Amino acid sequence: MPSNLLAIVFALASALTIAWGTVVRHRIAEEAPADGSFKGSPLWNAISRPRWWAGTGTALLGYGLQIIALGFGTLLVVQPILVLSLMFTLPLAARYDGRRMYNSEIFWAGLLTIAVATLVLLGRPLQGSPQPPVEKWLPAILIGAVVLITVERIAQHQSNRNKALLLGLVTGALFGYVAVLSKAFVDIFVHSGFLAIFTAWESYALILGATLGTIVQQYSFNAGALKNSLPAMTIAEPIVAFTLGYLVLGEKFQVDTIIGWAFMALALITMIISTVVLSRKGV
Repeated sequence: MPSNLLAIVFALASALTIAWGTVVRHRIAEEAPADGSFKGSPLWNAISRPRWWAGTGTALLGYGLQIIALGFGTLLVVQPILVLSLMFTLPLAARYDGRRMYNSEIFWAGLLTIAVATLVLLGRPLQGSPQPPVEKWLPAILIGAVVLITVERIAQHQSNRNKALLLGLVTGALFGYVAVLSKAFVDIFVHSGFLAIFTAWESYALILGATLGTIVQQYSFNAGALKNSLPAMTIAEPIVAFTLGYLVLGEKFQVDTIIGWAFMALALITMIISTVVLSRKGV
């Protein structure tokens, strides 16, 4: 039975564990510059280190908590809360670096929290279709594949800073797709049973998307400072997930006045600006 309160609790737990995993994996990427060979590649340097597996294990635990959250609530509730992983990343990164957080970081973190709370509490999202037909998925998948492959190719010819930014966008968008596929996966399990997930194409698309997202994320971490890639990742994921949640799953916010939508738009803009500012200040 849907329960947005339980969804919020598990989404917050997910955001915290994802934050710790992000800090660990980025520090490993910084310590392991590529030398051009396979064994010197970002992926090999990462997976050859036990700490990377610890960080990845934590990220997987965070993803599991996200799946549970999606089982209780809508995608439009869970995704904004996951943006708070950035707020958790900042103090963890500061502690890792042996420094204190600045007052400006605390200010923007507060604004981010207010923006997320506004989207969730004012929006009061409604559940969508548990199993949308494949015809609704195809345009979103095809368009997304063309756009993301193009951006990834462009990124390979950019400076390290811009490469990290563009790969961060690709990573965030991939995880936006993963979030929507995760919601579909959960709905299939709830409405059709355990065996149905093995015959559903969404299950295999979910595995592929999560694998690609993890690989591209590691390359984006290696390309430059976390402040170059993290804002793009953190913002692209909910925006893509919001869009697909509306267009594919049919989830909707319960806002029916101009003033209400104005506050929602203001909250979304505040969330984006706060995320970018925090990412560049804190890591």
